[in-house]
Amino acid sequence: MGLFSGIMNKIFGHPAAIVATLAKPLAAAVIPEPTSSAPESSSDSVPAAITSVPATDAPVITAPVADVTAVLDDLAKHSQEKLDWRKSIVDLMKLVDMESSLSARKELAQELKYSGDMSDSAAMNVWLHREVIKQLAANGGKVPADLLD
Repeated sequence: MGLFSGIMNKIFGHPAAIVATLAKPLAAAVIPEPTSSAPESSSDSVPAAITSVPATDAPVITAPVADVTAVLDDLAKHSQEKLDWRKSIVDLMKLVDMESSLSARKELAQELKYSGDMSDSAAMNVWLHREVIKQLAANGGKVPADLLD
């Protein structure tokens, strides 16, 4: 398992992570009564009213979304340290109880395909934070727009 997968598992597995999203409320299914002109003896036939239900009448259910902000804010609230996960990859990694050493961050950078100079840890850290947030969002995380800049 890669380091990013570890970060995702810690965030998406947290009790505060899941926000159920339902794009349209479920409607009760209505099956019309057969009319006198509908064949009653044929078990293979389906009344036209049932087969021609418009797709817009079907409920649209989207996958659950992990609320990244809620999880990380909750973890920060219960942390012994004051950690600024919104700006620091080191603090984000500490918050999810992961190793945040330079070697761990370099490994994460390699995993996420960092193409910059790994000896410039400040630039790498800024990139890593943005990329981790971006990847969390791309994998189903609810992330505020200001963190995606």
